Amino acid sequence: MPPDRLTERAIAGFTPAATPSKHGDGAGLYLLVNPNGSRYWRFNYRFDGKRNTLSLGVHPAVSLEQARQRRNEYRVLLATGIDPSNHVKGERAELARLRESQAVAARFLLANDGALSVRLARRCFLLTPEETAELRAFLDATRNLPCKVKQPCP
Repeated sequence: MPPDRLTERAIAGFTPAATPSKHGDGAGLYLLVNPNGSRYWRFNYRFDGKRNTLSLGVHPAVSLEQARQRRNEYRVLLATGIDPSNHVKGERAELARLRESQAVAARFLLANDGALSVRLARRCFLLTPEETAELRAFLDATRNLPCKVKQPCP
């Protein structure tokens, strides 16, 4: 187990200096205290012979225990041969894809009676069940037609 040197009481006693100061907790985790008083958790590690630094959050929004937990998770990834930075980027990209799919799904709403509502920006279009059936028939009929448009609409 890595040596946990910092305590919440010691962190509260850190005062900003003229230059940024690093206060280590062990196993690559440290608290960066900037001259303006901001405090950032950082994790230093080596992967494929290169030194990298990963941000773990801002103190006090991320507590000492949370920072240690994230450090330990990243050390497990390193032990299995995974770069923590790439892992975090992948998680963020997956979250962005999920948010985008939820936003798209919220634009089209099909009611139980077959009525369709479409939301585009601030406008909302409501179709009756009959209009929805006509639109569906049109889309089915034109689905296999070749596209003749050279460029997409702006």
